[in-house]
Amino acid sequence: MGFIAVLVAAIAGFAVGAAWYMTLSKPWLAAAEIPCDESGKPVAEFSPMPFVISGIAMLLVAGMLRHILVMAGIEGVGKSALVGLGIGLFMITPWVAMNYAYANRKRELTLLDGGYSVLGPTVIGLVLGLF
Repeated sequence: MGFIAVLVAAIAGFAVGAAWYMTLSKPWLAAAEIPCDESGKPVAEFSPMPFVISGIAMLLVAGMLRHILVMAGIEGVGKSALVGLGIGLFMITPWVAMNYAYANRKRELTLLDGGYSVLGPTVIGLVLGLF
């Protein structure tokens, strides 16, 4: 049952990311300084690799979050979502902000990616709490 929970949670985290970045694609492209053509689409050739990496990353995050929840004896949707929120807000997003600061990336990019760094683990925790 644990593998199914991790798989479903990873899919949910990936889906929320797809919705997040599809909704915020224009400001994200601008903040990431990705060159776009006249229609607003990136000029770089499409690669499936970011999606493969994202899928693997979601499995790793969901698997580790499930491990944390089980080891801590945390059960229930609310508590599990709160743990995901805390990990995103106090561990992942500060790390993203630190790396972006050193890379001299735009503040808007930190806010956009940081937002998903909070939302993604929260949703993953919520889904894991359902199992």
